[in-house]
Amino acid sequence: MTHSNDNAGSVGGHLIQAASITGDIHLGATPPPIPRQLPPAPTSFVGRTPELTALTNALGGNATVAITALAGTGGIGKTALALHWAHQRLEDFPDGQLFVDLRGFSPDSEPLAPETAVHGFLDALGQDPAHQPADPFAHYRSLVAGKRLLIILDNAVDTAQVVPLLPGSPTCTVLVTSRNHLPGLIGAHGAQHVALDVLPRQAAHELLATRLGHADPADLRELGELCGGLPLALTIVAGRARIQPHLPLSEVIAELRDTGLDEDDPTASVTAVLSWSHRALSVEQARVFGLLGIAPGPDISLPAATALAGSPDTRRTLRALEQASLIHRDTANRWRMHDLVRKFAATVAIDRDLTGLTDFYLHTALAAHHHLDQLHVHPLPPGPPRTPPLELPDEQAALTWFDAEHPGLLTALHLGDPLLTWQLAWALTTFQQRRGHQHDHHTTWALGLAAADQLDHAEARHTALRLLGRACLRLGQPREALDHLRRAVELATEANDLAGQAHAQRALALAWQALGDHQRALEAATHALDAFEQLNAPEWRAKALKGYGWHLVNLGLELKAVDYFTTALALSRTHDYRDGEAGALHSLGSIALKLGRHHEAIDYLHQALAQYRELGDTYEQADILRRLGSAHTALGQTGQAATAWRESLVLHQAQHRHQQVNWLLARLGEG
Repeated sequence: MTHSNDNAGSVGGHLIQAASITGDIHLGATPPPIPRQLPPAPTSFVGRTPELTALTNALGGNATVAITALAGTGGIGKTALALHWAHQRLEDFPDGQLFVDLRGFSPDSEPLAPETAVHGFLDALGQDPAHQPADPFAHYRSLVAGKRLLIILDNAVDTAQVVPLLPGSPTCTVLVTSRNHLPGLIGAHGAQHVALDVLPRQAAHELLATRLGHADPADLRELGELCGGLPLALTIVAGRARIQPHLPLSEVIAELRDTGLDEDDPTASVTAVLSWSHRALSVEQARVFGLLGIAPGPDISLPAATALAGSPDTRRTLRALEQASLIHRDTANRWRMHDLVRKFAATVAIDRDLTGLTDFYLHTALAAHHHLDQLHVHPLPPGPPRTPPLELPDEQAALTWFDAEHPGLLTALHLGDPLLTWQLAWALTTFQQRRGHQHDHHTTWALGLAAADQLDHAEARHTALRLLGRACLRLGQPREALDHLRRAVELATEANDLAGQAHAQRALALAWQALGDHQRALEAATHALDAFEQLNAPEWRAKALKGYGWHLVNLGLELKAVDYFTTALALSRTHDYRDGEAGALHSLGSIALKLGRHHEAIDYLHQALAQYRELGDTYEQADILRRLGSAHTALGQTGQAATAWRESLVLHQAQHRHQQVNWLLARLGEG
């Protein structure tokens, strides 16, 4: 059934008109979710009346999207102002609220990429993670078009980080917070600039009075002046006073004066107040505070913090630090620090022993890796865990844990312990390959190889060379890959490691293939296949059969290759090897496409796509979708082809696979 799609009436913004819609139209579809991403409103908010008025005035009668840029120094209260106003005006945004921390000024991580931020928005707007759009930014703008939606972009580092996340619809309102003034946003996009200064005396007094209750007004005024009116400093002072309610404010004032507060320098005030507040912590609270300041990653879960602290009372300690306004919990129930607080915590950390945390990360990562890959044998297995790793029941739980912890695990690779670095690199391998984290994967194994050299461990070294070589191949660096993989074969041979030789030869075949030397590729693949047969390793033999088949294809022996792919499929199914089954189906679909058997190709490719989606392997999904588009094109199914290619495009873009991106853009007429 075909329904015409006629456009009537006026439409604001860009319009893409579809010629026809094939298939039935279901009017009873589930409506998309309304995003509610706002963190909780700040407690005890006071003052800022002119700024709140400016935000409200920006709502009315705009022909373009309303953008307000809140600028001010760290700790001045930009995020608190944005959230307070947002919660007060929820009725103005019935279609929801989006929020993202762009981490523009984190002391231990890079600013959040807009590509990462937009996928978080798409998830909140109901986009199926398994069917990502070709252009996520355009799709995001389409989803929010015509909606009365609030979008808060917190802690932006510059205009370039913000612009891709701006909607195109005048019904949307955007708040941006930054320590930097954003002239590009103001000049090119008409953003209203609102500069935040320290709180005036009366507002500082009110903030302290709200948090501390009945107190001598003179003492409250003096405390406000000592903190220079900086909200972060005021909040920390109030937190300290609250956890020591029997301490007279006069003594608090005297102690603060002894710290040498500079009322004219807000940043210096924060450091001085933090130093004073730190002295009031118990020994255990101070120890955990310092450890949190040096822990790898931008945030930490409760289980990881418990392993870090090595104490069953960690939850209580974290709550005490939260009450002292030194840490806070985000909406994902992970603990974070303001970046100025984190920087200070790192300087005062006395206990710098991270082994509890790294042991927890390593053993949980290895358990997660085992869900993803049960074939490889760990060359350097660690000893028993100091603390029990997190229990992950299945493959999806493993992927979810890796997704959350990946930034922290990457940071942990740099801690300087070569054994830890190598073991973590091993644990991250399959996850990074499936998720298409190609550059991270290359960095991981460059560090892994350096660690193996320090360890002087033969198997660790040739394994690192092999995996670094494969990472180079995925980045389009075949010459570098060839050097690493030749060396891997040599070292495995010197060590009489037949399994190591087999894996290295299989990877070496791919390097020769990338360089166009298909005869040498076949020779290396032959060595790999023979070795796996000697090892009686059926799953690896299935992988090797598939690889051997492709080297036959490159030599013009397509029909012979089909026999190898079919054998690989049967062997994988016999041994319930899902990754091998998916790969064989992908190969059979690809060769059917090459032979002009387009219906057969589509059938095989759809089976492979379903398998790889279950495995969470976005790298292979990207290639399958690209080939599906070609098969549909050959059958004249241009709409289905474009859908597959656009989905493939967004995956290739996220994986920075520029050659394939250019190919897809050309096919889509966008190059």
